[in-house]
Amino acid sequence: MNVQPIRRCSARGRFPAGRHLVLACFFFFLVAAGPPAQAQPSWPVVVLSADGTPISCEVSGEGEPTLIFVHGWSCDARYWREQTPYFSRNHRVVLLDLAGHGHSGMARRRYTMRSFGEDVRAVAEAAGGKKIVLVGHSMGGSVIAEAARLLPGRVVGLIGVDTLENIEYPLTRRAFQKMIAPLRKNFPEGTRQFVQPMLAPDGDPKLREWILSDMAAGPRAVGLSAMEEMMRQYITGEAAKIFEEVRVPVVCVNGDAWPVNAEANRRHMLSFDAIILPKADHFLMLNRPEEFNRALEKAVRMITEKAGK
Repeated sequence: MNVQPIRRCSARGRFPAGRHLVLACFFFFLVAAGPPAQAQPSWPVVVLSADGTPISCEVSGEGEPTLIFVHGWSCDARYWREQTPYFSRNHRVVLLDLAGHGHSGMARRRYTMRSFGEDVRAVAEAAGGKKIVLVGHSMGGSVIAEAARLLPGRVVGLIGVDTLENIEYPLTRRAFQKMIAPLRKNFPEGTRQFVQPMLAPDGDPKLREWILSDMAAGPRAVGLSAMEEMMRQYITGEAAKIFEEVRVPVVCVNGDAWPVNAEANRRHMLSFDAIILPKADHFLMLNRPEEFNRALEKAVRMITEKAGK
């Protein structure tokens, strides 16, 4: 299937509910019918999350395990544009926009990690696949942990992308309030200041500016709520506690900007391994796509080998 990249839409969440139901039914029909005799374009479709929020998603390729890619904070499915052609050759690849992002609905009052997990579950149930590997970038690491808790028996492993460095990270409320203050004061400018240190200074300047501008253009209410809910899990200890229920192998493909505390992670996870790409920044799947794809392919293989034991 030829998957078209999803672009940010300023009118997201404003389409009539009836249209989403029609698209959801159409999506289920395509999944049930199986692949067509001749290749057809793969159009983004919409399914409904547990609270009725429309979630935009697209599926390409065939093969187990199914790979579901979850983007990070103030991003969307386009951030996986370099992975879809590579992995859809041997896997069913599923992309989605979490609620409040990209083309998905944005009517929630709170954007919790649990509600994002419900978005992933809705897409996973619609897309099918007996074995699922969830791939989450940045905030997506917290989201895929929640989704795995909601999909027991179907998720065989989690792959974090520059995330889950230390699920015991000792974040205080005071430190968090200081961190989020610039976002509350001026969300676009605060977002640029927040993201800029995560980008390699010697990277592609056009890509660098696109990431900064795109993330800064995200909805303020969504961004603030999602950031508060994600960091709250570290303040309360929920970031580690969730793995008491999520008993699947975890592998991370990370850059080396932030140290990985494997010992802390292994105190809570069934198993934990990390593949580190030297001198890679936070958006390694875009900045270093070829090297990243090989590392991610290795991570998938590690997960499937562990799941087969």
